[in-house]
Amino acid sequence: MSALRKGEREFVVGLDIGTSKVAALVGECDGDGRLSLIGYGSHPTNKGLRRGSVVDIESTSMAIRRAIDGASALSDCEIGSAWVGVAGDHVRSMDSQGMTGTGGREITDADVSQVIQSARAVKIPDGQQILHCEPQEFRIDGQDGIRKPQGMSGHRLEANVHIVTSAANNVQNVIKCVERCDVHVEGTILEPIAAARAVLNDDERELGVVLIDIGGGTTDVAIYTGGALRYAAVLPIAGEQITNDLSYGLTTPPAEAEKIKINHANLGTLDDREASRAIEVPGVSGRPPRRIPQETMMRIVRPRVEELLSYVQEEIRQSGYQNLVNAGVVLTGGTAQMPGFVELAEDFLQMPARLGTPQGVVGNLDALGDPANAAGIGLMLHGLEQAREQTAHGPATAHGNVLERLKGWFRDHF
Repeated sequence: MSALRKGEREFVVGLDIGTSKVAALVGECDGDGRLSLIGYGSHPTNKGLRRGSVVDIESTSMAIRRAIDGASALSDCEIGSAWVGVAGDHVRSMDSQGMTGTGGREITDADVSQVIQSARAVKIPDGQQILHCEPQEFRIDGQDGIRKPQGMSGHRLEANVHIVTSAANNVQNVIKCVERCDVHVEGTILEPIAAARAVLNDDERELGVVLIDIGGGTTDVAIYTGGALRYAAVLPIAGEQITNDLSYGLTTPPAEAEKIKINHANLGTLDDREASRAIEVPGVSGRPPRRIPQETMMRIVRPRVEELLSYVQEEIRQSGYQNLVNAGVVLTGGTAQMPGFVELAEDFLQMPARLGTPQGVVGNLDALGDPANAAGIGLMLHGLEQAREQTAHGPATAHGNVLERLKGWFRDHF
């Protein structure tokens, strides 16, 4: 698949390129079809990205290389290719429809591909490219609500799809950074779609749910109802803004503000003892540290978190699905782990909420249960699904049949 070593074993790699860090995850598929996380590496981006977009190719490439090296060493794999996550506030989404004739015969996979392809023939903004075209429902001769038309008969097949676009130059820059590390990009996946793959269950997708993935530089939103993606957006506000507010408000370096946020921020109700508990705040440029009450710090953090939630609330309202998300919201990402965040979100958004931890992958690495790695694990799961589809349907994809590529690699190297 995406990483190889000697022996008849299958591997897949997810590369989560976030604003604050790059994470590389290596999964191994066992004989029962289960995916195990066997390698993990991460490295700070050192301001190589801003709000999900590459602003320094050298710095970003170096962070990718360091993350890949760490994952490669831990898994004993030579990583040659990966599935890569894409985000940024340039992401847009829209609905579209497609139609194709089927002549009254039985509908095939090729017909479904054709009708989805026709739905892609829609005008998109200049500078944007289609990243995803997600089917929602199909119609056969006017019959609505069909989810899997293969095997049914009819003359006219129609499809409703949701199209996600992103800035073409952003995607190209991300790919360029990965390829500079001698790693081939198997495909690019929108980060919230990848995260949703790892943390949402079928019931939530069916009932209606809002995924909120809060990272360092962006907050990703994906809305599912009726089992399908209905809306996607990326907001330019996240954990980095909370850290910056703390840095300015407490007059401390950003790195120290990040540590204070991680170690002391609590969005729950503080009792008198907790509110007055002293926190040491390092000074700037050799100035002596100061001690402040935790309550003072939270008077900086809480308004910024509420502002973030207000942006999410407005995005849900604009989507038009606010009355259809019966399962509420699922929060994931590193910032969502802040104590009291889920309860505050539930109260602020007036919806049931839970913290989403990655599912569908086994292993004993600490990275496995970390919501910050939801997108990376989702990338691996997506890659595994694509490999299985390619194996089942033959070499009909751009990269050909996975098994044939594996055999070719072993012929060349052993």
